[in-house]
Amino acid sequence: MTLSFPQKVFVAGTDTGIGKTLTAAVLTAGLKAEYWKPIQCGLDEGTDRSWIAQNTALPDNRFHPEAYLLKHPLSPHAAARLEGIHIDLNRIIAPDPSDGRRLIVEGAGGLLVPLNNQYYMTDLIWKLGFPVILVAGSGLGTINHTLLSLRELERNRIEVLGVVLNGPYNPSNREAIEQFGRVHVLAEIGPLAKIDFPTLQKIFNKQFLDRWCDG
Repeated sequence: MTLSFPQKVFVAGTDTGIGKTLTAAVLTAGLKAEYWKPIQCGLDEGTDRSWIAQNTALPDNRFHPEAYLLKHPLSPHAAARLEGIHIDLNRIIAPDPSDGRRLIVEGAGGLLVPLNNQYYMTDLIWKLGFPVILVAGSGLGTINHTLLSLRELERNRIEVLGVVLNGPYNPSNREAIEQFGRVHVLAEIGPLAKIDFPTLQKIFNKQFLDRWCDG
C-alpha cells in the first residue's frame, strides 16, 4: 500500500490545549516523519519538540529547531513582546525533510492568535502553503469552535485535509462537524492511559492508516 499523505502538513487547532501536540506525535510516529514547531511559547515544562522526541523515540535529526523559542506561555505576540522580540514571518522558513520523509508542522494556539501587530497564525499557514489538519476537542462547544475555524481557513483559501477530535468519543459532535463543516473527521483520539511509541503507532494504524492509504 502506498501512503497518499501529503509531503508537508500543518497541524492547527481550534484553541490551545486541545491535542495538537498529541496529534502531531501520532503522525510523526506513524509516518516516521520529521517534526517542526515554528513558534514555541512557554518553556517551564520543556518544548513540544522535546516531548514528541521523547515519546516517539525517533532519531534527533527528525526534529528541527524552532524559529522562535519564547519563554512565556502566552500568545506569540505577547510572549515575544515581553522579550523585546518581533516575530518576522520572513524568518520562518520550513526545513526540507531528508530522504523523502514527510514533515509534520505544529502551530501554536488557535488560528487567530496574533504573531505580531499585523499577522496571525493563519497568515503563517498561508505563507508556508501546507494543507491543514485541524485539531479540535470532542466535547461541548466544539461544533461552534470547529465550524468557526473551518470558516476562517476557507476565508483564507487554506486547504483542509480534515479534522481530528481529541477527547471522549462523541458521535453527535462528529456528525455535526462533518455535516455542517463539509469536512471529514479523520480520527478520534480518546483518553489515553499511557503515551509512548507503541501507543502512538497503534493510534496511527487504527485511526489514520485506512484513510490515508490507497489499496
